[in-house]
Amino acid sequence: MTVQIRKAVLLAAGRGARLGELTAKIPKPLLEIAGAPVIAHIVQVLERTGIREFGIVAGYLAERVEEWCRAHVASNPHIMITPIRQLELSGTGGAMRAAQPFLAGEERFVFGWGDILMDRANYPRFVEHARHDEFDLLLAANRVKDPFRGAAVYIAPDLRVERLDEKPAAGTAKTDWNNAGLFSAGQCLFDYLKRLERSERGEYELPLAISLMIADGLVVRAVEMRGFWSDIGTPADVEAARALFKPMRTR
Repeated sequence: MTVQIRKAVLLAAGRGARLGELTAKIPKPLLEIAGAPVIAHIVQVLERTGIREFGIVAGYLAERVEEWCRAHVASNPHIMITPIRQLELSGTGGAMRAAQPFLAGEERFVFGWGDILMDRANYPRFVEHARHDEFDLLLAANRVKDPFRGAAVYIAPDLRVERLDEKPAAGTAKTDWNNAGLFSAGQCLFDYLKRLERSERGEYELPLAISLMIADGLVVRAVEMRGFWSDIGTPADVEAARALFKPMRTR
């Protein structure tokens, strides 16, 4: 089985509060790493997998994100970027709800956080799995010492995801698998996003929708991400990423 994937959505609505002054005037996805905004690295490498249409969900300082979208398309006219406003900053689940009209009619699509960097070789491998594997939702997972900053992912030997635990207390996770922030799904995802209630943080959290899918017996599978990975969540992370991540090669 091969499924065509034409569109990707990147969530770029948050500020990145732990970054302090670094994001006072610029949203986290536009922070410069290796000569380009974080989100530019993601778009460029996904575009090389054959994806040509991107929806970028903006919220915090949305005008800056939309300005980048226009500038990027002007210099890369072979792709299309549609800015999407998340009018209420209500979490990643709310951001994906805002993207539903952009994805209407798509059998399968790729989506993820617009503020995470990882080794570029991971993206084409993930998209190949997204095109050929059988699943209801595909989730990228990477290994960390303690997944307390993201979502702990409990994975069976056959790579089926058994459980997600969003932001567990430090030192409590019984797995070293972390939600790497890249996914693929079809239209059934939105049925579960509609069922979400606000979390204790007051947000509609996309990982909780995935947990609902697992509870209903849907097939959620993992793909291992290898090499460099960073959520650039703190100033120290930004400096480390700037030291380690290499510029994108031009064509």
